[in-house]
Amino acid sequence: MKVFTEKQPLKAHLSSKKIENKSIGFVPTMGALHKGHLSLIEEAKKKNDLVVVSIFVNPTQFDKEEDLVNYPKTLDKDKKMLESIDCDVLFYPSVNEIYNNNISSDSFDFDGLEFKMEGKFRDGHFNGVGTIVKTLFEIVNPDVAYFGQKDFQQLQIIKKMVKKHNLKLKIKGCPIYREDDGLAMSSRNVRLSSSLREAAPFIYKTLKKARKKFKTKSAEKVVSWVEKEFKEHSLLKLEYFTIAEEKTLETIITKESDKKYRAFIAVFAGDIRLIDNIKLKQS
Repeated sequence: MKVFTEKQPLKAHLSSKKIENKSIGFVPTMGALHKGHLSLIEEAKKKNDLVVVSIFVNPTQFDKEEDLVNYPKTLDKDKKMLESIDCDVLFYPSVNEIYNNNISSDSFDFDGLEFKMEGKFRDGHFNGVGTIVKTLFEIVNPDVAYFGQKDFQQLQIIKKMVKKHNLKLKIKGCPIYREDDGLAMSSRNVRLSSSLREAAPFIYKTLKKARKKFKTKSAEKVVSWVEKEFKEHSLLKLEYFTIAEEKTLETIITKESDKKYRAFIAVFAGDIRLIDNIKLKQS
């Protein structure tokens, strides 16, 4: 595995591969890798000649300084994991290499997607996401980039950015990778205490029950039921639960047979924020 910390040597290396007509798959991460990340890399390996993984904890997408400081950093372990699955290239830049002493976000218009759900609770988050992802796309110049559906809103926003900025690559969303007890894999999970880790699978269990209820009950009743379930939980605090149309992320008003819906949730386990979502069926 080749490791690069600077943009220009990486660009030169990848340009030589492009000249050889090698296809490039790209998996951007913030490190603290887990099996969910590895599943994205394995998918990229199936479809591309070369796979690039980036590890960069992006300061502009954190709305709280303590979240940035506390984000787990496990570079040595991450490198070993990447080597174990024969990753081709790791890009591990410094903050200065990316932002050139100007740590700020560009402003993006995602046609309103950025103001839904996560955007309501994390000020400036998606401008930060757009800034770093667009920058990385410009550096790596991949044919396909792979993202997990756990961050479904982020996935839709990146697709929107690629379309609006006429970027020449495809975005592939991959299924949520879960622990055996259903908890969506996240780099933040390692920070959960034993009691919170034991409680956290309640999130996915509730989503599955909500999916079943959605077949026969109105969205409003499903939302009320979920809110009640969390009010009665002693360890987990619901930040939001919403049912929205997949493409626009607009909150459902009444069910329409020609639309696809998904339930989205954000929960605090202590001071650790966990998100998840699930595809819904109307019958």
